[in-house]
Amino acid sequence: MSSIYDFTATPVSGKPVPLKKFRNKVLLIVNTASACGFTPQFGGLEELHKTWGPKGLVVLGFPCNQFGNQDPGSNEDIASFCQLNYGVSFPMMAKVDVNGVDADPLFQWLCAEAPGLLGSKAIKWNFTKFLVGRDGQVIRRYAPTDTPKALVGDIEKALAEE
Repeated sequence: MSSIYDFTATPVSGKPVPLKKFRNKVLLIVNTASACGFTPQFGGLEELHKTWGPKGLVVLGFPCNQFGNQDPGSNEDIASFCQLNYGVSFPMMAKVDVNGVDADPLFQWLCAEAPGLLGSKAIKWNFTKFLVGRDGQVIRRYAPTDTPKALVGDIEKALAEE
């Protein structure tokens, strides 16, 4: 796989979507959880979506239950929680694994393209973020502790590139 556009993702609705649908957009891909200390970041992610979405940013949330069993609900329960508690209107995908033998191919690729601290390929916790440029290539990986607001400079720069 050579770019993000080679992958598909499954929204909560259940019908797979080729990511080439987002060609020429800047993507912020986040593995999320509903019962995590970082869960309030949904509010910041929604703010990014509202502010930068009209300029070409697409936030994609991928629920994951691999870290402390912090997202055990169904896809529908998770989507409802995000909308009711944080007003999430950006696309939420179906729950995925991000590590291990059952890791979603998209996350395998993201981790290979942008290793973490000390070259680690594994995702360490919920709310790890990947910024992908309009060309479909990973620009940068962010730690769970990096708030959505802290990404604004990189997002603006990515949106300015054609």
